[in-house]
Amino acid sequence: MAKYKTKFVCQQCAYETPKWLGKCPGCESWNTLVEEIEEQKKNATHRTGTLRDNAALSIKAIRSEQEPRLHAGMAELNRVLGGGIVPGSLILVGGDPGIGKSTILLQMSHFLAQAQHKVLYISGEESTKQTKLRAERLGADSDLLFVLSETDLERIELQVDEVGPRVVVIDSIQTIYHPGITSAPGSVSQVRECTSHLMRLAKSKEIAIVIVGHVTKQGDLAGPRMLEHMVDSVLYFEGERHNTYRILRSVKNRFGSTHEIGIFEMVESGLKEVSNPSELFLSERSHAAGSAVVASMEGTRPVLVELQALVTPTSFPSPRRMATGVDYNRVALIMAVLEKRVGMLLQNQDAYVNVAGGIRLDEPAIDLAIAVSLASSFRDLPTQPDACIIGEVGLTGEVRGVSRMEQRVKEAAKLGFKKVIIPEKNTAGWQPPAGIEIIPVRTVEETLREAIGR
Repeated sequence: MAKYKTKFVCQQCAYETPKWLGKCPGCESWNTLVEEIEEQKKNATHRTGTLRDNAALSIKAIRSEQEPRLHAGMAELNRVLGGGIVPGSLILVGGDPGIGKSTILLQMSHFLAQAQHKVLYISGEESTKQTKLRAERLGADSDLLFVLSETDLERIELQVDEVGPRVVVIDSIQTIYHPGITSAPGSVSQVRECTSHLMRLAKSKEIAIVIVGHVTKQGDLAGPRMLEHMVDSVLYFEGERHNTYRILRSVKNRFGSTHEIGIFEMVESGLKEVSNPSELFLSERSHAAGSAVVASMEGTRPVLVELQALVTPTSFPSPRRMATGVDYNRVALIMAVLEKRVGMLLQNQDAYVNVAGGIRLDEPAIDLAIAVSLASSFRDLPTQPDACIIGEVGLTGEVRGVSRMEQRVKEAAKLGFKKVIIPEKNTAGWQPPAGIEIIPVRTVEETLREAIGR
């Protein structure tokens, strides 16, 4: 009887050890080491002819060609992908269970099939009949849309050769296994080997392959971090399950801009595009104290969002701080600036900051709007209803300049805002649109006088 060597592999960072440990030495995660059978390494045979075929070329001798793209059928999805799907690319889509990953990919497959592109939709979690039921609900019915329920990677490759599709969708990578790997589907070895195999298949046959990835409790993609490095694009599908709006965000894209977002609304017939997200996020805005509007850049698109703050006396020995949609540490820093540089006594106040609409903002240009909303709630004075506030706050209380100010101001003018409070550094080098007043500021204290009167 043949003897097999075993090893323990961390399912988070792929750290290997010959014995089981409760805590992974690599990523310091608990209970993530799983026993796997060690593969026998075969001696590599080097063929001189094959090595000579792939020779280095001068960069000037390489022809530069514009990559043709396939229209995904939805303008928001095309925006996130950088203009469409590039043939030969490998795209990873992650998101919470039930958020709508399979829905948007099935809709995309239907649009591509309507454009006379063969699409092979492979489901490792559902049968073909279950996929058919969802397709009927979404209205996805085309002769060029092929459905397969399979988890064996070798059989999947045979079907790809037989059908000859332009686009392949695999839902999901954690259910696919390679027969040559002895570990279970979803393990680090299987995910790594299957993704590597699919990458070679996409590049050699010029097929665009979209794979769905599960996420952990922390919201990160399950499996080794190498998975995100291997693919060409990484898209995250975000949103609250109890909210109808979904946000598709690109965190990596070799063929376009990163941090681009697409907004969708979940309706009975599937996902519907939201062409004007700024109007959506401001549709239920109230002009009460603690509300401020900021123009944030999401990729190449300016988005106007309402920031809400509530400051109230605490009933606890230490005040409570909460932040939703913005960085908690950034809120604490801005509160310290307001207390030290403006003279607000916030050490005995509870503070809650929220971004309306469920979107998450992580750029420094929102600092000034956070400061204004906190001061507005603390002093119980509403901000000017037709004013938009943009700027970064420094530790000394100064207002620092931000990038792409002209695009932000144009978006504010489009939605009817009459005043925009911006850093003084950003006033030169561009012409503001007609009908809007630019108010330059240098300090946080000066901003508060302009926004709430004192």
